[in-house]
Amino acid sequence: MNIQYVKGDATNPQGDGNKIIVHICNDKGGWGKGFVVALSKKWSKPEKHYRQWYKSGEKFLLGEVQFVPVESTITVANMIAQHDIQVLNGIPPIRYEAVREGLKKVVTFSQQNNASVHMPRIGAGLAGGKWEIIEDIIRDELTTRDIQVTVYDLL
Repeated sequence: MNIQYVKGDATNPQGDGNKIIVHICNDKGGWGKGFVVALSKKWSKPEKHYRQWYKSGEKFLLGEVQFVPVESTITVANMIAQHDIQVLNGIPPIRYEAVREGLKKVVTFSQQNNASVHMPRIGAGLAGGKWEIIEDIIRDELTTRDIQVTVYDLL
C-alpha cells in the first residue's frame, strides 16, 4: 500500500470509516504553534487532554501516544516525538526513533479500530525533521502493514 498525498486540511480527513489524525507533540508540554493551532480551532479535547497528560507526568515520554476521540469516527493521536521546541546544539527537536515507536502504537490502535491514518507532513515543520526520513518510517511502520495513510498538504 502507498501513502496517498492530497491537497487539503488534515483536520477534515477524507474517506469513510474510522480515522486517526496523527500529529507530533513535544515533550515539554507546549501547545500553540503549527498544526495544533488548527486542531484546537476545530476541537478542544486534544489540547485539553495533552495538557492534563503533561501535568500528570504519567508515561509522558518520547514515543508515547495519547488517543483522543473527537467525533464518533475520528480520533486524534497526540504523539510525543519532539524533544523540546527549538534546535539545541544544531540538533532539531524531532526524534525519529520516537516517531517510529509512536507509529507502532498507532498501528495497534488502527488495527483494533479498523481505522485509516491521516496526517499533515508530521515532523517536517517546526520539529525540523526531513520528510524523506519520516516518509520512510511511515512506510516501514504503517503501509507495509496495509494501513491506509493519507498525507495532507494545505492548498
